[in-house]
Amino acid sequence: MSDLWTLAVIVGLAAVTVVARSFFFISSRPWALPRWAERGLQYAPIAALAAVVVPEVVMSQGQLIQGWDARVFGALAGGAVFFWRRSVLATIAAGMAVYLPLHLGLGW
Repeated sequence: MSDLWTLAVIVGLAAVTVVARSFFFISSRPWALPRWAERGLQYAPIAALAAVVVPEVVMSQGQLIQGWDARVFGALAGGAVFFWRRSVLATIAAGMAVYLPLHLGLGW
């Protein structure tokens, strides 16, 4: 019985996904987002990145970190390089170049 239920759930989820993703292709009229929505979507990648990175930098095992940590120094170095170069690759490289020696070398 549970195998039939699992199969029904998978088929239902697949159907919902296909309908949701093809909704914009089904319409015969051209469809455009309002200007406010386009502007809001420009911030989606940085918001998602911040939602993943910030808790990892300021928390450890569900608790706020106390004092300075290798992650904080890496994030500060990465942030400084980003504002200087405006390059995501340089930001990651600088942050890891500071973080790894502190974490692996000093055991932070």
